[in-house]
Amino acid sequence: MIQKGNPVRGVNVFVAFTIMLVLYFIVGLFTVINQQFQIPLQTAMLPHDGNITNALVTMLNFSWFLAYPLSQGFGTRWLEKYGYRKTSFLALLILVAGLTIYEIAVLFHIYIPTEISILGNEISVGFFIFLLGSFVIGMAATVLQVVLNLYLAVCQIGSTTALQRQMIGGTSNSIGMAVAPLIISYLIFYGTPLHDISTRQFVLPLAVLIMLMMIMSFFVNRVQMPSMDNVIQSPGEKLEKSVWSFRHLKLGVWGIFFYVGIEVAVGANVNMYASELGGAFASNATHMAALYWGLLLLGRFLGSFIKKISSERQLVIASVGAIALLIVAMLLANPWILTGIGFFHSIMWPAIFTLATNKLGIYTTKASGVLTMGVVGGGIIPFLQGILADLMGGNWHWTWVLVILGEAYILYYGLNGYKIKNDV
Repeated sequence: MIQKGNPVRGVNVFVAFTIMLVLYFIVGLFTVINQQFQIPLQTAMLPHDGNITNALVTMLNFSWFLAYPLSQGFGTRWLEKYGYRKTSFLALLILVAGLTIYEIAVLFHIYIPTEISILGNEISVGFFIFLLGSFVIGMAATVLQVVLNLYLAVCQIGSTTALQRQMIGGTSNSIGMAVAPLIISYLIFYGTPLHDISTRQFVLPLAVLIMLMMIMSFFVNRVQMPSMDNVIQSPGEKLEKSVWSFRHLKLGVWGIFFYVGIEVAVGANVNMYASELGGAFASNATHMAALYWGLLLLGRFLGSFIKKISSERQLVIASVGAIALLIVAMLLANPWILTGIGFFHSIMWPAIFTLATNKLGIYTTKASGVLTMGVVGGGIIPFLQGILADLMGGNWHWTWVLVILGEAYILYYGLNGYKIKNDV
């Protein structure tokens, strides 16, 4: 079993746990806010009749998730060197820096309108600066998830199991994801349809977000956290083998890759699919995204009470259900059906993470970082889906086959990939 971290005298574990849940909420919130910026940025900074517009706008997700494999290494080192609190504080400072780059991108587009020609498409330089901001915020999310995943896996809270704590954390994460589309529509853009957003409407909301995250970073820096003595190697201690020698961990990295890829593909691109279909679908695009993340939230909330159903069985049931809904949605050309997949996606992250880190002992910290590398799938799969949509003349219908393939891998991991062939 995964070993627990020892509590520190004077540390209130429930306060620390609550802070971690708030940070999980922040990661979910900004992940989906970034996704929901796709249509406004497409309207404000990209050519409306371009032949690479879908691929370009999905690069917003790609740049975010590209940060995960590039940042998990130093995130893990920071966690081992500084512990939970300081690493979380540094991650929040990076988040503030990324939001500041967002603001710079918008101001640059407004006051220094410069364009670059790509394949006959005139693209605003401000758009590329915005992509840089997305990458930087993705770095912050990476480091936070390295911290959060390990904390929820090893820090005992009452009689909860590791899977239950992952589900509770996932519920907090999903609350952020579920409210993000509504925050975009009704607080950030004041009810303006996403296709009618002007660049100037970004300025004030971004300034407010920067201020809120600065306050949060100050607060986190003053909270004590439990120690990590039993889940990292001692100073000078050398690990006997590579963390990559564990089969269930290696296959778990691919599980995270496909899971995050398909989760984001549905959550971010159901908007694009609905907009392409037009009519009532297009006018309800934001509500579809909110419903998808809302059902994911509901699933994680209900899952946090489940103790008797094993993680591997949950994965099998969830992947089969998701595949069935995808097939029906494609047959009926109805994106509303895709929103139901959120319920099945709800248990996949905690189940895969729990299975992949099972019985790793002092390898657990490094395993947490390695698993975070797989999150890059959230950028690659939706990006490939956008490319396919452009190749098909802007038609998203058959691009959902990519998501079906990802669900099939999750099914394999729940049937066989989780089995431990090497042990510590």
